[in-house]
Amino acid sequence: MPTSTHPFLYAIAIGSNRSGRHGRPDAEVAVAIATLPGVIAVSPIVASDPVGPSIRRYANAVVLIESAEAPPVLLARLKGIERAFGRRRGQRWSARVIDLDIVLWSGGAWWSRGLTIPHVAFRERDFVLGPLLRIAPDWRDPLSGLRVRQLHARLLRTLPRLDQAGRRP
Repeated sequence: MPTSTHPFLYAIAIGSNRSGRHGRPDAEVAVAIATLPGVIAVSPIVASDPVGPSIRRYANAVVLIESAEAPPVLLARLKGIERAFGRRRGQRWSARVIDLDIVLWSGGAWWSRGLTIPHVAFRERDFVLGPLLRIAPDWRDPLSGLRVRQLHARLLRTLPRLDQAGRRP
């Protein structure tokens, strides 16, 4: 398992679509950001439509953190934060008070039981790529070699156009 005296850089996606002890979803995201160690960059918090069966809109952000922890160790810490916020295991894509996912790390790709980096779906999610673009536009996807800015531009070409009110049809 990699360890380093120099910190690794991680991109962490944060989402919430359920009010919790800290308030509405955007407040839950803001407090979660404040609890993360080693934060060096924070995207704006954006609203997004739910993926899957949930009907509640999400508040999403991405942060860059520095950590000497290997990916499984950091993942365990993130899961502990989720539990502290009241997250419980349940239906996939159901409403949740907080969701913390490792999207990318400076060590390239990582595969182990329960953890895949880069995150398997980050290339198809504007609520991840949009915020990530604001703080790390030149970070390269270790699998495709494309930069975040290129992945985001590619994704935007596949999304339905917005109507006059700024909504997707």
